[in-house]
Amino acid sequence: MDNPEAEASRPARRPAGPQLTERQRARRRRILHATARLACRGGFEAVQMREVAESSQVALGTLYRYFPSKVHLLVATMHDQLEQLHGTLRKSPPAGATAADRVAQTLMRAFAALQREPRLAEAMARALTFADRSVSPEVDQVSRQTTAIILDAMGGPEAPTAEQLSAVRVVEHTWHSTLIAWLSGRASLAQVGVDIETVCRLIDLAGAGPAGRAPRTGPVGSG
Repeated sequence: MDNPEAEASRPARRPAGPQLTERQRARRRRILHATARLACRGGFEAVQMREVAESSQVALGTLYRYFPSKVHLLVATMHDQLEQLHGTLRKSPPAGATAADRVAQTLMRAFAALQREPRLAEAMARALTFADRSVSPEVDQVSRQTTAIILDAMGGPEAPTAEQLSAVRVVEHTWHSTLIAWLSGRASLAQVGVDIETVCRLIDLAGAGPAGRAPRTGPVGSG
């Protein structure tokens, strides 16, 4: 059985050379989708590297070249899930009178999506808590994607101020901590909603731009 703490402490191994080819990107997508399927069925413990390799039809050694451990793999899966959520949000952006309203609505929609697959959500959240410095690239991707989602909901300020970015970071940290509290049964969904609405008020205090400005639907920078 995989040991998440031991695996996460290994030096990260990454494919050397240029960006991934289309074939490599397709292989990576298969790996992430297989991981999500296994986690949906059995949570964190169900994601075993050999099972992922077999399910995605890649050699075990190839899997380890892409993802040195299941922690790397599950954090990357969280980034992939957030990317998919971002695409959905762009097609149906939140409607709110203020940026704070729109961000709160967006984050609660994210919670609703996670609620539909609680075992997957728990597996990804556990991976984040196990992540050490070797998983920094994957964790940074999750953070940048979350930031992009929040900035879009705000109305996509082209050049966010330091104060705005600070507010976004606090909102992001609160979202992650409330996710863990909800998954562990320490907070109800109603309490999560109250906490999210409260912290999102920082967005308006930081000056998110004109009230009611529609979230942009074009490409967003990495934050």
